[in-house]
Amino acid sequence: MPQLQSKLQLGTAFREEYLAFYGFLPLELEGGQLRVAFAGTPNADALADLRETFAADLDLIEVPPGELQAAIQLAFGQNESIIELVRGLDAAGEAGETRGDRGVTDIRSLANEPPVVRFVNTLIREAHGARASDIHLEATGNGLRARLRIDGVLADLPSPPRPLEAGIVSRLKLLAELDIADRRAAQDGRIRVRLDDRELDLRVATVPTVHGESVALRLLDRGGRPIGLEELGMTPDMLAEFRRLAGRPHGVILATGPTGSGKTTSLYAALALRSVASEKIITVEDPVEYHLPGVCQVPVRSKAGMTFAAALRGLLRQDPDVLMIGEMRDAETAAIAIQAAMTGHLVFSTLHTNDAVTAVARLVDLGVEPYLIGAAVDGILAQRLVRRNCPNCSESYSRDPSAVALVARRPVGPSTGIRGAGCSSCRNTGYFGRVGIYELFVISDEVKDLIARGADARQLRAAAERQGTKSLVEDGWTKIQAGMTTVEEVLRVVGI
Repeated sequence: MPQLQSKLQLGTAFREEYLAFYGFLPLELEGGQLRVAFAGTPNADALADLRETFAADLDLIEVPPGELQAAIQLAFGQNESIIELVRGLDAAGEAGETRGDRGVTDIRSLANEPPVVRFVNTLIREAHGARASDIHLEATGNGLRARLRIDGVLADLPSPPRPLEAGIVSRLKLLAELDIADRRAAQDGRIRVRLDDRELDLRVATVPTVHGESVALRLLDRGGRPIGLEELGMTPDMLAEFRRLAGRPHGVILATGPTGSGKTTSLYAALALRSVASEKIITVEDPVEYHLPGVCQVPVRSKAGMTFAAALRGLLRQDPDVLMIGEMRDAETAAIAIQAAMTGHLVFSTLHTNDAVTAVARLVDLGVEPYLIGAAVDGILAQRLVRRNCPNCSESYSRDPSAVALVARRPVGPSTGIRGAGCSSCRNTGYFGRVGIYELFVISDEVKDLIARGADARQLRAAAERQGTKSLVEDGWTKIQAGMTTVEEVLRVVGI
């Protein structure tokens, strides 16, 4: 309901009960005129209060009573946390009584009840305010468990009241245009919402479990911007080498790592180094996470037959200079990407492998001939994301020597490090934001020859060490020594 969002918290100049009783909500103050939504016949005293409070002329807009009520609740829920909301609902008994199985009409009605609408709105707002990448609503034997993924780690939220659970799941399915009557099949959809001046896309995925439907939501901030290459956390030497690779006229550059390790972010940063004025740059993504000015971005739609491979076949006829492929998922996509590089295109893509060296074996598994890998691939960037120490509560502490020895790869005596003590800014975790740790494997002439001769991972790793490739653990140790993160965090992410 974007048209009824109260800007600059104008609505909170009055009590919520006052607005609901007189049936109005201030929306926007601009140029000495106040836009006001109202339902029913405007009350003369209330209008006088508005004019006196804001010293402005009134522009009245009539809306349905239900929409006005939901907008008032949204305006007053903007600064309310999920904890306060759940406590308030429990205390007020707003959830009502639990009922058994409901028909479709009853479920739709429940999904539009004010407490349900209020909970969903507050949950999304709190997730965005906490910088969460995902919202999880998990069906358990004890009810619906709510969690946020913040900086890669899940954190619990208060569970919604039991009588609201079915309504919350149904509301999310309604907003995502999913079938609310089908609770036995996994479904995917999307929701677009506006929070103040930000536009969010929420990817919604539901799955049936033994205790009911679980819902996962991925938050994508359309108002955000891609991170610049200098902000990723690469060392100066690695940054210069990666810039060189990203500036080549043709070849393949791969980013590897598990889901959520920042691979696409790194490729976006690399694309920003290219000239959109003199080159045609095309991306194929699932989904398109950020809009890049001057770049042709194609979303994958598998249900419509627009897979990565199908999109690539068509895009190669679009005369591109640079291609970015969201992921090499199958043999056909890998083959087309390698062929594109061999015919004069620069190709960026991602793979799911544990480190840079094993990406070669993964390409072989996808059916790419070793001699083609050696000829086409120029560099492989492996990466992880570790949480940064919170700048507001950092303190010195004595590090565990055995943990330090694991990361430093050598015995280290008692030493002190930096970590966050925990504060309100970091939600008492001691961490705020993330930084990358990287391993850049440049495919030199020696390595190309080894790949063409079918060398195994051990031989390739030895060659990488000879040419000075820094491993993920070594780069993690560099970040620890700089006070960016902790030994424990690097161990958690790298999994030594």
